[in-house]
Amino acid sequence: MTLISSAERNQLFESFAQDAFHLELKDDYSVPAEDGPYADWLRGVVDNSYMEPWTSMTRRVTGEGKSVRRVRVVTEPHTSYIQWEYATTSVNEDAGESIRWLSRSNLPGGLVLPVGGNDWWLFDDTLLAVGHFDEDGRVLGSELIEEAEVVAECVRVRDLLWAFATPHSEYKP
Repeated sequence: MTLISSAERNQLFESFAQDAFHLELKDDYSVPAEDGPYADWLRGVVDNSYMEPWTSMTRRVTGEGKSVRRVRVVTEPHTSYIQWEYATTSVNEDAGESIRWLSRSNLPGGLVLPVGGNDWWLFDDTLLAVGHFDEDGRVLGSELIEEAEVVAECVRVRDLLWAFATPHSEYKP
């Protein structure tokens, strides 16, 4: 399996035409760029400036009429990392991203998550970037998949979970 870096995956946001959707399934992400801001937040210091590259890109693509969406499937009660994500979600939404929440306990019965239960980005219902992580939760990279059957299953799961999930403005942990 060939993996691309997070930077290479982010380049996909320069070429998608209509919709980018992210399914998040982990209760903690050990992203090095977030280590400092997360540690600061745990101490009561809020500085979301590290999000500026993401929010700038999101503002640009949503300003072009494209959508950027995500569903966060989370364990309740939330881990401190998910509490931090919840606290910063308004920054994402202010930039134009739509985020919904779904308690892991409310996943539809019998649902089998595609691509081994890994997180994924789906671009324009044609391209998947499946996240892979090491045993410590650190990002290893993303696997690109264009196989029609796999993509179609992710489209089905996206639509199902989007309908089940609660918009951020209505979600109360």
